[in-house]
Amino acid sequence: MLHDSVILRVVVKLLLPPILLYALYVQAHGEYGPGGGFQAGVTVAAAMILYTLIFGVPEAQRVVPFAVVRTMVPLGVLIYGGVGIVGLMLGSHYLDYTVLAASPPDGNHIGVVLVEIGVFVTVSGTMLSIFYSFSSKIEDGEDAD
Repeated sequence: MLHDSVILRVVVKLLLPPILLYALYVQAHGEYGPGGGFQAGVTVAAAMILYTLIFGVPEAQRVVPFAVVRTMVPLGVLIYGGVGIVGLMLGSHYLDYTVLAASPPDGNHIGVVLVEIGVFVTVSGTMLSIFYSFSSKIEDGEDAD
Protein backbone atom coordinates (compact mmCIF):
# COMPACT_ATOMS: atom_id res chain seq x y z
CA MET A 1 0.00 0.00 0.00
CA LEU A 2 1.15 3.51 -0.75
CA HIS A 3 0.32 4.92 2.66
CA ASP A 4 2.66 2.42 4.36
CA SER A 5 5.76 4.12 2.93
CA VAL A 6 7.45 6.55 5.32
CA ILE A 7 9.32 8.16 2.43
CA LEU A 8 6.13 8.93 0.53
CA ARG A 9 4.47 10.31 3.64
CA VAL A 10 7.38 12.66 4.31
CA VAL A 11 7.65 13.75 0.67
CA VAL A 12 3.93 14.50 0.46
CA LYS A 13 4.04 16.49 3.70
CA LEU A 14 6.94 18.49 2.26
CA LEU A 15 5.26 19.02 -1.13
CA LEU A 16 1.80 20.07 0.06
CA PRO A 17 2.68 23.57 1.35
CA PRO A 18 4.45 24.63 -1.90
CA ILE A 19 1.60 23.19 -4.00
CA LEU A 20 -0.99 25.09 -1.97
CA LEU A 21 1.12 28.25 -2.05
CA TYR A 22 1.37 27.94 -5.84
CA ALA A 23 -2.43 27.58 -6.02
CA LEU A 24 -2.76 30.76 -3.98
CA TYR A 25 -0.37 32.51 -6.37
CA VAL A 26 -2.35 31.34 -9.40
CA GLN A 27 -5.58 32.52 -7.74
CA ALA A 28 -4.17 35.91 -6.76
CA HIS A 29 -2.68 36.66 -10.17
CA GLY A 30 -5.52 35.27 -12.27
CA GLU A 31 -6.82 38.66 -13.35
CA TYR A 32 -3.39 39.77 -14.54
CA GLY A 33 -2.24 36.75 -16.52
CA PRO A 34 -2.86 33.07 -17.11
CA GLY A 35 -4.54 31.37 -14.23
CA GLY A 36 -7.35 32.16 -11.91
CA GLY A 37 -10.07 30.37 -10.05
CA PHE A 38 -10.33 27.29 -12.23
CA GLN A 39 -6.63 26.51 -12.28
CA ALA A 40 -6.19 27.27 -8.59
CA GLY A 41 -9.21 25.13 -7.69
CA VAL A 42 -7.90 22.18 -9.64
CA THR A 43 -4.45 22.60 -8.07
CA VAL A 44 -5.89 22.58 -4.54
CA ALA A 45 -8.03 19.55 -5.36
CA ALA A 46 -5.00 17.76 -6.84
CA ALA A 47 -3.03 18.47 -3.67
CA MET A 48 -5.83 17.02 -1.56
CA ILE A 49 -6.11 13.99 -3.86
CA LEU A 50 -2.36 13.41 -3.48
CA TYR A 51 -2.79 13.61 0.28
CA THR A 52 -5.65 11.11 0.10
CA LEU A 53 -3.67 8.66 -2.01
CA ILE A 54 -0.89 8.56 0.57
CA PHE A 55 -2.74 8.94 3.87
CA GLY A 56 -6.07 7.32 3.00
CA VAL A 57 -9.65 8.51 2.63
CA PRO A 58 -10.52 8.60 6.37
CA GLU A 59 -7.57 10.87 7.13
CA ALA A 60 -8.35 13.11 4.16
CA GLN A 61 -11.97 13.40 5.20
CA ARG A 62 -10.81 14.33 8.67
CA VAL A 63 -8.84 17.22 7.14
CA VAL A 64 -11.56 18.24 4.66
CA PRO A 65 -14.87 16.58 5.57
CA PHE A 66 -17.24 15.56 2.80
CA ALA A 67 -19.91 17.87 4.26
CA VAL A 68 -17.57 20.83 3.70
CA VAL A 69 -16.85 19.70 0.15
CA ARG A 70 -20.58 19.35 -0.60
CA THR A 71 -21.13 22.88 0.72
CA MET A 72 -18.32 24.36 -1.37
CA VAL A 73 -20.00 23.63 -4.71
CA PRO A 74 -23.16 25.71 -4.23
CA LEU A 75 -21.30 28.30 -2.15
CA GLY A 76 -18.99 29.09 -5.07
CA VAL A 77 -21.93 29.35 -7.45
CA LEU A 78 -23.66 31.62 -4.94
CA ILE A 79 -20.59 33.88 -4.76
CA TYR A 80 -20.34 34.01 -8.56
CA GLY A 81 -24.05 34.62 -9.05
CA GLY A 82 -24.19 37.01 -6.11
CA VAL A 83 -21.72 39.35 -7.79
CA GLY A 84 -24.05 39.50 -10.80
CA ILE A 85 -27.12 40.07 -8.64
CA VAL A 86 -25.39 42.92 -6.80
CA GLY A 87 -24.69 44.52 -10.18
CA LEU A 88 -28.37 44.23 -11.08
CA MET A 89 -29.44 45.64 -7.72
CA LEU A 90 -27.13 48.62 -8.23
CA GLY A 91 -28.86 49.40 -11.53
CA SER A 92 -26.48 47.91 -14.05
CA HIS A 93 -26.23 44.74 -16.12
CA TYR A 94 -25.65 41.26 -14.73
CA LEU A 95 -21.92 40.84 -13.96
CA ASP A 96 -21.17 44.48 -14.78
CA TYR A 97 -18.45 45.08 -12.23
CA THR A 98 -18.05 48.82 -12.77
CA VAL A 99 -20.81 49.62 -10.24
CA LEU A 100 -19.12 47.73 -7.40
CA ALA A 101 -16.87 50.66 -6.45
CA ALA A 102 -16.77 54.46 -6.78
CA SER A 103 -14.37 54.28 -9.74
CA PRO A 104 -15.00 51.79 -12.57
CA PRO A 105 -11.46 50.33 -12.64
CA ASP A 106 -11.71 49.52 -8.92
CA GLY A 107 -15.14 47.99 -9.46
CA ASN A 108 -13.81 45.84 -12.28
CA HIS A 109 -10.96 44.63 -10.10
CA ILE A 110 -13.26 43.81 -7.17
CA GLY A 111 -15.73 42.02 -9.44
CA VAL A 112 -13.12 39.88 -11.14
CA VAL A 113 -11.55 38.90 -7.82
CA LEU A 114 -14.93 37.92 -6.34
CA VAL A 115 -15.94 35.92 -9.41
CA GLU A 116 -12.58 34.13 -9.43
CA ILE A 117 -13.04 33.25 -5.75
CA GLY A 118 -16.44 31.79 -6.58
CA VAL A 119 -14.97 29.75 -9.42
CA PHE A 120 -12.14 28.56 -7.17
CA VAL A 121 -14.52 27.38 -4.44
CA THR A 122 -16.83 25.61 -6.91
CA VAL A 123 -14.09 23.90 -8.91
CA SER A 124 -12.13 22.65 -5.91
CA GLY A 125 -15.34 21.47 -4.26
CA THR A 126 -16.54 19.71 -7.41
CA MET A 127 -13.23 17.95 -8.02
CA LEU A 128 -12.99 16.78 -4.40
CA SER A 129 -16.64 15.73 -4.39
CA ILE A 130 -16.11 13.55 -7.46
CA PHE A 131 -12.95 12.06 -5.99
CA TYR A 132 -14.51 11.41 -2.58
CA SER A 133 -17.52 9.78 -4.22
CA PHE A 134 -15.40 7.39 -6.27
CA SER A 135 -12.94 6.66 -3.48
CA SER A 136 -15.72 5.84 -1.00
CA LYS A 137 -17.23 3.36 -3.48
CA ILE A 138 -13.85 1.65 -3.84
CA GLU A 139 -13.31 1.55 -0.08
CA ASP A 140 -16.80 0.11 0.45
CA GLY A 141 -15.69 -2.92 -1.52
CA GLU A 142 -17.30 -2.21 -4.87
CA ASP A 143 -15.28 -3.38 -7.82
CA ALA A 144 -13.15 -0.65 -9.38
CA ASP A 145 -13.19 -2.26 -12.85
